[in-house]
Amino acid sequence: MTAYWIAHVSVLDADKYKGYTDLAPEAFKKYGAVFLARGGAFEALEGEVFQRHVVIQFKDMETALACYRSPEYQAAKAKRDGYCIAQIAIVEGLPV
Repeated sequence: MTAYWIAHVSVLDADKYKGYTDLAPEAFKKYGAVFLARGGAFEALEGEVFQRHVVIQFKDMETALACYRSPEYQAAKAKRDGYCIAQIAIVEGLPV
């Protein structure tokens, strides 16, 4: 079944966060990620408010987790650590 990364992010230092945005696409491409939502307009209705919201589709849970745990993504993540507040969950989609 399809799986999705659901990420909520607030960037604390845009210049330093760029190190992440420069590297992360390599991992996403390698694992066939499809961006469904990426930082567009939003209205927060409940809970903590973040600056941007991202939904990324993967072919299955195994692939989504492999992408997150990959050396490519972990190198990108290291570039954003301390320069943003992020909440990321991977959720399995519904059967079609």
